[in-house]
Amino acid sequence: MILLDVVLGALVVLAVWAGLSARVVQQFQRGVVFRFGRVREEVRGPGLAVILPVADRMKRVNVQIVTMPIPAQEGITRDNVTVRVDAVVYYRVVDPVRATVNVQDYNFAISQVAQTSLRSIIGKSELDDLLANREPINQGLELMLDSPALGWGVEIDRVEIKDVALPESMKRSMSRQAEAERERRARIITADGEYQASSRLSEAAAIMSTTPAALQLRLLQTVVEVAAEKNSTLVLPFPVELLRFLESATEKAQGAAPSEAPAAAPVDLADLPPLEEVLAQSPLAPVDGAPDGERPEVASPRAGDHDGGAGV
Repeated sequence: MILLDVVLGALVVLAVWAGLSARVVQQFQRGVVFRFGRVREEVRGPGLAVILPVADRMKRVNVQIVTMPIPAQEGITRDNVTVRVDAVVYYRVVDPVRATVNVQDYNFAISQVAQTSLRSIIGKSELDDLLANREPINQGLELMLDSPALGWGVEIDRVEIKDVALPESMKRSMSRQAEAERERRARIITADGEYQASSRLSEAAAIMSTTPAALQLRLLQTVVEVAAEKNSTLVLPFPVELLRFLESATEKAQGAAPSEAPAAAPVDLADLPPLEEVLAQSPLAPVDGAPDGERPEVASPRAGDHDGGAGV
């Protein structure tokens, strides 16, 4: 009877000891054991772990990849643009002992370092890089987080910038810039098309100039194309070459016409007799060529003559 009580008591003590010393570690966890406050170098793996009930204390550390969002940080870029940037950090614990001993709360520490590094990287980058060239920025942010995290037993897997919030004025400016760029491309494309078309037309004109009948055939084709629309009015283009032919023919005709009659030769004043000799002659004296005894006829004054001038 006494032996049975001893056996039962031993079983009860063993069960209590097993309950106090047995610990279960999950597959995604590692166990860090402290014996009388001193950390044990041996890390308990997943499964059943046995510790001393009174002397040991075990802390479980998650070794999964943790996704931590970084709150949006407002900063000024290198080209003086105010933006709000938020990101996300992926990290995991690679050394449970250092993550437990070297830092009080590695999750909070990683969050604060990530926010500080994000504000720093915003000030070193330009707006175009934040919008279109994020890979170098992500790598630089990852390097900035790796430096303190390695001492905490934490490995930064990757860092990604999620969104970049811009002011409304900047959005309007960028939209106007994009519209201007598209308009510039459209004008360049249109000008290039006009240049190619003009080159082809110049080649076609050179070919038609060697064969005049080709221009006439092309004119007839144009007439056929216009007449195919069943219009009541037909507009017939007038060839420029015909105008040039008419102009050259007119110039030839003017060159062959007789020249105008020559103008009367001007009277030389030196050939006239002196005024005193004319006044000295008597009005009754016979004029050369007139019959003897006849008085030369004198023209009567006109109605419009006056003392200011004599009629001719």
